[in-house]
Amino acid sequence: NSNSVLQGAAALLNRTKQQRRRKERNYSVKSVLVTGEIVLISFLLCPRENLPSRFKFKEYCPLVFRNLRERFGIDDQDYQNSVTRSAPVNSDSQGRCGARFLTTYDRRFVIKAVSSEDVAEMHNILKKYHQFIVECHGNTLLPQFLGMYRLTVDGVETYMVVTRNVFSHRLTVHRKYDLKGSTVSREASDKEKAKDLPTFKDNDFLNEGQKLHVGEESKKNFLEKLKRDVEFLAQLKIMDYSLLVGIHDVDRAEQEEMEVEDRAEDEECENDGLGGNPISSYGTPPDSPGNLLNYPRFFGPGEFDPSVDVYAMKSHESAPKKEVYFMAIIDILTPYDAKKKAAHAAKTVKHGAGAEISTVNPEQYSKRFNEFISNILT
Repeated sequence: NSNSVLQGAAALLNRTKQQRRRKERNYSVKSVLVTGEIVLISFLLCPRENLPSRFKFKEYCPLVFRNLRERFGIDDQDYQNSVTRSAPVNSDSQGRCGARFLTTYDRRFVIKAVSSEDVAEMHNILKKYHQFIVECHGNTLLPQFLGMYRLTVDGVETYMVVTRNVFSHRLTVHRKYDLKGSTVSREASDKEKAKDLPTFKDNDFLNEGQKLHVGEESKKNFLEKLKRDVEFLAQLKIMDYSLLVGIHDVDRAEQEEMEVEDRAEDEECENDGLGGNPISSYGTPPDSPGNLLNYPRFFGPGEFDPSVDVYAMKSHESAPKKEVYFMAIIDILTPYDAKKKAAHAAKTVKHGAGAEISTVNPEQYSKRFNEFISNILT
């Protein structure tokens, strides 16, 4: 569909140590790759006059975001490699319905198309956000904002924000939830449920009798961090954020891995007469499915590197199932403005003053959010 091709774009930069010290950046088009709805423009450093006039690229607040990446323990070279080495992958795994997402080929970072209003709100909060990240030493459940860009193609502007992936690049998420602490119209639609990995909501979570079995100590530490983070959001008059929850079922993952290995052995037997060793997934191109799904096995089942999977938490030993939870706050660029106040008034009239609607003022929202999350952890 030609109308959808230019709806989103990811603009990704490459830099050297010397260029890190310079505020001015110049880019040239390396390649244009169409991946579904997304046009990927990869840029290499070169004189600005070499950039075709139909493409314009801007990186917002480069020094601030570079410092944020440093605070979050992300090496600039690793970041550059992740976002420029190969085409990103279409994804709907995170955030609101209808939002356009890509993950980098190695699944470490998420590239989200955002509105000009979101960009304006980012500018509004960036100074205080940076200060907050410095004070908490990068130890937060908030989105880890790593870069913000604007790409203009033939006069059409696309804005993008890059964040750390909430979910693991290695451990499969088998079930996920978007939780706000609201119960009015908070269930997944039939269309959503038909997806391979649907995003379930508050009522789905409650109706399933679901709990997150993290143990008392982990619950205490998590809630302290959550309380501090949402108090910060309330101070900024921000609301409508969610807790994104991904659940990795360790036993199910082991079973799936065994099935994959069995199929691979069968194929190896069939090809036995061809000679040579089976091709390792590590020899495949970086954007191939083999590379995405098979990482070197330095970890056992359900194991992860906490410096990489920063939002991950193991289930408690006494939990009914062995699971890994990925939990982070998402969608924090919604201020409580005139639109939200009007929506709150309309929903209150429709559902009654006592209804658990999602559009309430930031203080009420943060209090209800904390209480809901506290009740689902055990």
